[in-house]
Formats: sequence, C-alpha cells, structure tokens
Amino acid sequence: MTYADILRPSVKRHALLYDIAWIAGGSLFIALSAQVAIPLPFSPVPITGQTLAVLLTGALLGSRRGSLCLLAYLAEGISGLPVFAGGMAGPARLVGPTGGYLVGFIAAAFLTGLLAERGWDRRVRTTLLAMLLGNAAIYAFGLPWLARFVGGERVLALGLLPFIPGDFLKLILATMFLPSGWKLLGRKGGRERERASGNFG
Repeated sequence: MTYADILRPSVKRHALLYDIAWIAGGSLFIALSAQVAIPLPFSPVPITGQTLAVLLTGALLGSRRGSLCLLAYLAEGISGLPVFAGGMAGPARLVGPTGGYLVGFIAAAFLTGLLAERGWDRRVRTTLLAMLLGNAAIYAFGLPWLARFVGGERVLALGLLPFIPGDFLKLILATMFLPSGWKLLGRKGGRERERASGNFG
C-alpha cells in the first residue's frame, strides 16, 4: 500500500477517476518542480527540483500511477506545454542532451513506487535505499545519453559530480518525510481504533 491507496475508493468507476486525478496532479507537481532550475554555464544539464519530485511521486503514488504520471508529464512537454526545465517544451528536449534524464524519470518513479508498495517507505533505512536506487535509475539513463553529446571522458564531470550535493539533500528530505508520514498515520489509526473500542480517554 502507498499513500495514494489510503483513500482510494472501492467503487471501480470512482477509483479510476481518483487515479486519473492523482496522475494529473503528479504531472503538474513535476512540471512546477522543473521550473525551479539553475543553469550551469559549463553543463547542458541544469540543477532542478525535479529529482525530488519524481522520487516522491513514485513513492506516494506507486509504480503504476507513478510511471503513468511521468509518461503524462513527457506527453505534455512533447505536445508543446512549457513543462520542462526553464519553461522549455517540444520533442527536441527528448533527443537533446538531457533526454536520457527525462526517460530515466519514468524508471525512477516506477522503481521507487514498486519499493514503496513493498513497504520500503515505512522505515528510514529502506526509504533511503529506495531513494538512492531511484536516483541511480535516473543517472543510468541520463549519463549514457549525455555522453553522446559531451564525450565519455567528460560525462561524469558534467552530468553527475555537480549534482551530488543537491541529490544528497533531496534524498535526506524524502527520507525524513515518508517514514514520518506513516508514523503519524499509524498513531492516528491507533487513536481511532481506541475510540471505536471505547478505550480512549
């Protein structure tokens, strides 16, 4: 179970609308995070808030909704909506230097969502590992593609090393947020069960 599953309706038609709303909202969240962008003069890859948004989206929505959310986001950008970093749009972004990172977002959301469905987001240690694996998935797609434009000897200096401090901060934020939320939900559920049994207060 993920966060998005907690309030998911049992009626199939309502559940479908619920899922669509989450997917649309998640794609908007990622689009907004992409506008928090800091261009680097020496690299074609900007620093953005997208990594955190992608990892959280996957963990919150689960593998299926999370990956669909990223597919929707890419479709919005390809169709001309200014949702990519810095308000950019168009199919050229997918075949440009940062195209591999964009595709890697799908894999990252799917992976973190899959791990969250298995309860990895309930504890700090496993949450951190899930976020690290999701982050690694982004680079697994992004770096080989970027190397086509900057060369293999420069790809780590331009596409990985400048982003490690920011990635570390994003991973810490996600690791603090996700398990803490489950703990709060557990306490709330426990109080509600006590009230229902007449043993509270």
